[in-house]
Amino acid sequence: MSVFRPKFKDPKTGKRKPAAVWWYKFYFAGQCIRESSKTTSKTLAKQAEQKRHRELEEGFNGLVGNRDERIRTVKDLADAYLEDYKVRAKSGTFAEYALNHLTRHLGKQMAVEITEKTVKDFQTARLKEKAAPKTINEEVGFLLRLLGEQGDSIRVKLKRQKALKLAVRTDIGKAYGAEEKGLLYDEAKKRRSKAIYPALVLVLNCGLRDKELRELQWGRMHLPEAYLVVGESKTDAGSGRTIPLNSLALEVLKTYSAWYLEKFKHLKAEWFVFPAGKPQPTDPTKPCTSFKTVWRKIREKAGVKGRWHDNRHTFITGLAESGEASDQTIMDIAGHVSKRMLKHYSHIRMEAKRRAVASLVPGDTTATKSSETNSKKGGQRPPSGALGKVAV
Repeated sequence: MSVFRPKFKDPKTGKRKPAAVWWYKFYFAGQCIRESSKTTSKTLAKQAEQKRHRELEEGFNGLVGNRDERIRTVKDLADAYLEDYKVRAKSGTFAEYALNHLTRHLGKQMAVEITEKTVKDFQTARLKEKAAPKTINEEVGFLLRLLGEQGDSIRVKLKRQKALKLAVRTDIGKAYGAEEKGLLYDEAKKRRSKAIYPALVLVLNCGLRDKELRELQWGRMHLPEAYLVVGESKTDAGSGRTIPLNSLALEVLKTYSAWYLEKFKHLKAEWFVFPAGKPQPTDPTKPCTSFKTVWRKIREKAGVKGRWHDNRHTFITGLAESGEASDQTIMDIAGHVSKRMLKHYSHIRMEAKRRAVASLVPGDTTATKSSETNSKKGGQRPPSGALGKVAV
């Protein structure tokens, strides 16, 4: 064990000089521990070194049966976890994304070094990188699962401190109005990409999630019968569901399939409806990676604010406002929908039904009075274009 003051090059004189703060360096379980003592006192630095070494020893001996696991680095644990996760789960895309951020920040640290403070520091660091609180919560969840029993202990401590999860916005859902949809359609038609307009039509009229849309294959498109079959989805309820194609979606897809056939000479069942390639698709054997860039340009040109996922919100809101869709119908078409969202849509359906019934009697203001009453009670549904506190 040793303490030292690292040297640095003085920008004014060009000479190397020792820093004011002392550091310590020692080896523990084959790992090099090199950290700042955060003090200019050599005596305090030595005490900090001894304290750090003692903490590691106590942590190492805390769980007798898991010593080998506790001296493994977070990166080692993450690599092993991801390999197993990809075998067991339908998709490891998000897990890989989350674990990459964990290893970037904490990869060199041993499991025994991770504490509740480490988790809170990680949360702060990710917030500074503008990561969404929901994403950070998922990443922390992966970290605690990597740590096993140690992670369970940290989870309990963080819960007690009310620091386990960051507050997540719940009012992010939005539904586009008819005028906004028209503007988005018009701009999508102007893009060089032949895929973005039919893609937008599909998501607004079939409610497909982003991954479901990108990985849609021609073998799942049944244009003569006017329906499509969703492939692998994020939920069991979403995978394999059938969605009818309305007149707009059917017309646009027939036109697009003709262009696709002219370009690639075939419509093979295993080929992707929206192939890879920018700005024009070039490889039908691979799905496109994202609609984000072209969507941002369309949104800006149209002067419409919202996310790509809000197209799905718009679709489900339209189903509910039609007065024709029950909870089960919405779930069958859209896949998994949270209970909170279904409760919200039940209210939308009642308003649509009330207006329909009131229209049978000239001058009937029952629907209007009901809306005013709900508004006073805080129960009026959000105005068109806003879903309120829901999430799909």
